[in-house]
Amino acid sequence: MKKNLIVILGPTASGKTSLAVRLAEDLQGEVISADSRQVYKGMDIGTGKDLSEYQINGKIIPHHLIDVLEPAKEFNVFEFQKQFYDIFNTLRGKQILPVLVGGTGLYLESVLTDYVMPQALPDDCLRAELAEKSVNELQGILLAMKSELHNKTDLEDRERLIRKIEIEKARKNPSGAQQQKPVIHAAIFGIRWDMDTLRRRIAARLSQRMDEGMIEEVSRLHQQGLSWARLDSFGLEYRYISRYLNNELAKEEMMTKLQIAIGQFAKRQMTWFRRMERKGAPILWIDGNDYSFLHRRVIETLS
Repeated sequence: MKKNLIVILGPTASGKTSLAVRLAEDLQGEVISADSRQVYKGMDIGTGKDLSEYQINGKIIPHHLIDVLEPAKEFNVFEFQKQFYDIFNTLRGKQILPVLVGGTGLYLESVLTDYVMPQALPDDCLRAELAEKSVNELQGILLAMKSELHNKTDLEDRERLIRKIEIEKARKNPSGAQQQKPVIHAAIFGIRWDMDTLRRRIAARLSQRMDEGMIEEVSRLHQQGLSWARLDSFGLEYRYISRYLNNELAKEEMMTKLQIAIGQFAKRQMTWFRRMERKGAPILWIDGNDYSFLHRRVIETLS
């Protein structure tokens, strides 16, 4: 089957975005982001949007699912899947090649494997039933339904716990309308480095982002009304910097712990990608940032 989607995935700091943008420019395609945090406006440095990478020779390469939502609002895998399908159908209707890039394994898996995602409307009866439950009881209910969670912060916030239980109930007992999945024939390419090199890349990028004002970004988001708990839910950079701003960590300690945590996260991403392969999403791995090799293999795939 002729491929109608190119996917560039990889762990954090692997350089996947710059490769995907170059590929989209060369093939007159458009980039679709599969990043659970880059959808939020005003969260630029901590999420690694690197919007300058989308400019080549003074031209902005069209991209989607970046800066589409205020950070006070929720975005989840159901919304990603729905919006991806809409964008994919629109681009294919115009005979434009979509290039999907990202590292959020659940988002990638939701469109590359047979991932059923029924619409989970608010369930007033269920919410009334759960209202009397303690947080520990809610945690037990959720973990009984889904023992492996992509986002551990779902266990730490009462409202998120209840919403997650609603979603899992809808998945197990689908009754609402389901998104119609388009026919996708994806060529999936993974960007990988040896772990020592990736750790050095993570350290260099973290230092650069601190110089660019990542601490100030987190402080500004809090001043604009985002609670510390909400910032914590956005992942490692926002979590550790929030703790520093709350005088829970010294700056040097924060930097050290954050760098280690990002390295551990990168290893979990690679584990997720290997699991995707076992689920029927074959990945052709590219060592380092060898664009010429990647470009050649993509052209062969599309021929």
